[in-house]
Amino acid sequence: MAKPRLKFRRLAIWLCLLSLICITGWAQSPNASVQQLLRGGQTALGAGDYASAAHNFERARQIAPENLEANRGLALSYLQMGRLREAIQLGSDAGARWPRDAELQHWLGLAYFKAGQNEPALAALKRSEAIASGSFDIHFDVALVLLQQSQYAPAADELERAIKLQPSHALAHVLLGRAYQNTNRTLQAIEQFQSALKIDPATPLGHYHLGFAYASLGRNQEAIAEYRKEFVRSPDNPQVVYQLGHCLLETGELKDALSQLKRATELDPINADAAYDLGKALLLDSNVEAAVTALKRSIQLKPGDASCHYQLARALQRVGRTEEAQQEWKRFAELKKAQPEMGGMATGRPQ
Repeated sequence: MAKPRLKFRRLAIWLCLLSLICITGWAQSPNASVQQLLRGGQTALGAGDYASAAHNFERARQIAPENLEANRGLALSYLQMGRLREAIQLGSDAGARWPRDAELQHWLGLAYFKAGQNEPALAALKRSEAIASGSFDIHFDVALVLLQQSQYAPAADELERAIKLQPSHALAHVLLGRAYQNTNRTLQAIEQFQSALKIDPATPLGHYHLGFAYASLGRNQEAIAEYRKEFVRSPDNPQVVYQLGHCLLETGELKDALSQLKRATELDPINADAAYDLGKALLLDSNVEAAVTALKRSIQLKPGDASCHYQLARALQRVGRTEEAQQEWKRFAELKKAQPEMGGMATGRPQ
């Protein structure tokens, strides 16, 4: 009788062990699935396959709604896919659940920014910055929002912090230069643009911004040299073409100026300044009728610019259209009187 009892006991033990194994395996399988999905999502993110990443993170989140990595990954995937409404909703919900997670606040801020909602973007990015003050990316993105809001001084502060963390980031130097330029620190701006080009000679619009800074100081020959370098890389950029033409006109290089200014008005037909400079150049070239046409176009685009009326009056006077010229002289005088703070000229630029 002892042997059957022993067999029975062994069978009972094996059944218990088998039951425990099954229970343990059942309990662990969801976690294993989640980890596999998270790994798949991260791999897809790294490969730029954001749809697959979102699919993996969505499935992981369905299994484990409280998993922080799944929420982070899904928010970033939505952001990268341009599914901004979903990124904002998820980022808001997850950010409330994990208020001290810098990444969630960062992705939420970027989603708001890409959606054109600058105020909530800045609020979320500032929360992220308070948690992770040593992050280059966060300082950089805060600066982007501030630049978008024309808050140049605080943007410069953020970019200075970012560059201390990552001195070799060429675009950060360009943006800091722009912030300096817009806060009347042009010499410091020039240093930043030069630093960017030293780090990466192919920095997009690096030579353009350096040229603009030189031109703002009246250093037109240096500006022209930089604009020509940029023109080689960006021959169809309307601002590059216009600024090159403008500086050529300022230095009396009339033939080259006319060529660039004509091209600028073709590339950007609604640029009032390009139309004005073209009219002024045509008038200097004695092509008066064409000058009248260009100057009328500039007035149509920017009727409150006294300089346009001044140049048009001169052109009309030269072709004997005296009555029309008198009307333009009168309009010029009215605008000049209305805006005395500009040194007597409505635009503050020489006629």
